[in-house]
Amino acid sequence: MTDPVVIAIDGPSGAGKGAVTQHLAQRTGFHVLDSGALYRLTGFAARLDGLELTDAAAVATVARTLDVHFLPRQAGDEPFEVLLRGAVVTDAIRTDQAGVDASTVAALPRVRAALGDRQQAFRQAPGLIADGRDMGTVVFKDALVKIFLTASAEIRAERRYNQLKNKDMDVSLAALLESIQARDERDSSRAVAPLKPAEDAVVIDVDLQRHWIVWPWHQSSVPDAANDSKCLASEHLRNDLTTDFAIGISGIDGSTWWHVEVATILHSDSPMGVV
Repeated sequence: MTDPVVIAIDGPSGAGKGAVTQHLAQRTGFHVLDSGALYRLTGFAARLDGLELTDAAAVATVARTLDVHFLPRQAGDEPFEVLLRGAVVTDAIRTDQAGVDASTVAALPRVRAALGDRQQAFRQAPGLIADGRDMGTVVFKDALVKIFLTASAEIRAERRYNQLKNKDMDVSLAALLESIQARDERDSSRAVAPLKPAEDAVVIDVDLQRHWIVWPWHQSSVPDAANDSKCLASEHLRNDLTTDFAIGISGIDGSTWWHVEVATILHSDSPMGVV
């Protein structure tokens, strides 16, 4: 039996992974894995329990036994209401401190191993959009589509600042920038599953390609990937949509093509998902 399709979207904090993930999930009907939320929840729960975040064995136990539920939201910046041990923590796990704690516990190999099976369990039909930092390099190496979003720390800090201010949180842009730069260093230099693009990932720098969107394109029959020009990465694909970049991927259910295209959404005034 063929495993359900996975589309992996990786990148540093604030690059816009959440916004793209939710948009694509709405278009496809696929399930969503917000892997960053699992690490935020682990760090948050460990603090609630009074644990040292560097105590790998204790924090890994927390990760394995997380009592967490994600309930769809009809409105608001966050697509899900997050419950930890029966209490709503949706906003609490999105603070800058929760992000720092997530980065700290994510560097622990035992914690990553503890959350590994949980992440794999999200892979269910009809498919999965996986948002994180090592989705394409470690967790879902066989993902059909791998996208790596990146942007300068300055742009990501400003985006995060605006998001938190909209939630009436007292934040400093300078402090956020410093925190993001420190987190980038931790995430990219850790020994286990460092933040980096998969070798076969499409890398998109939203500093340069600021307006883009991802959606599926269906055809009644699968084109020949080797010979049909519509299947190849090309700036000429669907020129009527003012394409900046596009790729076609075959093989989903034997009869469907997925078209991942850069066009016109990110870096607008719409709220960005930040993990």
